[in-house]
Amino acid sequence: MLFSVLALLAGRAFAAPSPSSIKVSLASAQAFASTSDLTYKLTVVDAPVSGTGSPGGTSQWSLSIDDTTAGYKQTINGFGGSITDATVTVINALPSDQRSQLLRELLTSDGANFSLLRHTIAASDLSGPPAYTYDDSNNSADPNLDNFNLGDRGEAMAKLLTEMKGVRSDITIFGSPWSVPGWMKLNGVLTGNATDNWLDSQYYSQYAQYFVKYLQAYEELGVTIDAITIQNEPLNNQGNGHVTMYQSADEATTVTQNYIGPALRAANLNTQIWAYDHNTDTPSYPQEVIDGAGEYVQATAWHCYASDLDWTVLSDFHSANPDRSQYMTECWTSPQTSWYQSSKNTVGPLQNWAEGSLMWTLGTWTEASDGTFGPYIEGGCSTCRGLFIVDQDAGTYEYTVDYYMLAQFSKYIPKGATILSGTGSYSYDGYSGVQSVASKNPDGTRTVVVENTFGNDIYLTLNTTSGEQWSGNLHANSVTTWILP
Repeated sequence: MLFSVLALLAGRAFAAPSPSSIKVSLASAQAFASTSDLTYKLTVVDAPVSGTGSPGGTSQWSLSIDDTTAGYKQTINGFGGSITDATVTVINALPSDQRSQLLRELLTSDGANFSLLRHTIAASDLSGPPAYTYDDSNNSADPNLDNFNLGDRGEAMAKLLTEMKGVRSDITIFGSPWSVPGWMKLNGVLTGNATDNWLDSQYYSQYAQYFVKYLQAYEELGVTIDAITIQNEPLNNQGNGHVTMYQSADEATTVTQNYIGPALRAANLNTQIWAYDHNTDTPSYPQEVIDGAGEYVQATAWHCYASDLDWTVLSDFHSANPDRSQYMTECWTSPQTSWYQSSKNTVGPLQNWAEGSLMWTLGTWTEASDGTFGPYIEGGCSTCRGLFIVDQDAGTYEYTVDYYMLAQFSKYIPKGATILSGTGSYSYDGYSGVQSVASKNPDGTRTVVVENTFGNDIYLTLNTTSGEQWSGNLHANSVTTWILP
């Protein structure tokens, strides 16, 4: 029985070569798979065959892609994870040989080939205590930012990013703050109080200069930051130890248009500003920012935590703002999340015009006896598990299931690839089903990534608008990547 429904995919990025008119270098089709039980980990599997093949008694599924220029959609900027203080801590705890190997595997075709990274501007919930910013000033007002200082943790972050740029020069790096210094807020504290936990308007100019000084300080240490979001999860206002700050859409618009945008421009910084950095359930927020500060805003950033998550919000947003990029910039991974957490929240955004996808977070310690990972701050995400985990005692690292499922995309859909439109993706209640996304790559090859969340194998038939047919097996509970010549 053949299945067919729904739509795939999407169109645009930082800068990209056209995938047309480039000679194909692949002689024959290839296939790689990762399974939920990690029996397969980016493992070579039987390649698809031309034509209908021999499905036997296996359940069948049908997909189609438009691999002609009429099907070209957004250009991919990359995939990756968030570099938190936790990530810096665990990477720097590794012996030098393990550390170098890890960075090479994360950032090159030796491994996941990540090319898009988010970093935390000062403390997040995945920082060791105490929380901090780059200008705490003993919690006294510092209107001239005389006490601005990256500190040990900020310098360690910048130096790691510089090293990563050395491994891969074309990485796109963007930064996000969890809060401004406490003295810039109405409640006067960095953490511990959700009341009046937002900017004091008298410090709007200082707020803008805080970004300028951070960008300049990182550049002095060797790394240029390509973009910022001005506030992580601006609608997430918490007390206790968690580092947060509330920011309304109206205020975000005002400070972007009148303060941050002009300050970056006056400092001759080419840093992009990406709006929002929060859930898909309030698309009016980034729309208001673009409407009021559009000359300074190049993209919108989305998270995966809406209670009724629907990635088609991004397609609607693209229809209203076809000249703006979109990214999925945060989705947590943990033993508590499904094996397909990273693939589900990559394929969905890609089907709906996202130019990249990142998981939260890149690296943590291995699981402690109490079920936590970290380092983390009080009130933060103690059960967030990195795409890789480090055993401090053994001085070794290993990759989690979330790494492998994300790498099924990042390793084989390169920066500069163009997403293709297509049909046939569909999930039933409970997310069982088949989801897919395809790309035309700068070398002329085509990539098709297929997520099978059924507990049984599927025999897939793929039809292309260019007139080809390919077919092959998909393992149960797997993500499989086909590379077609």
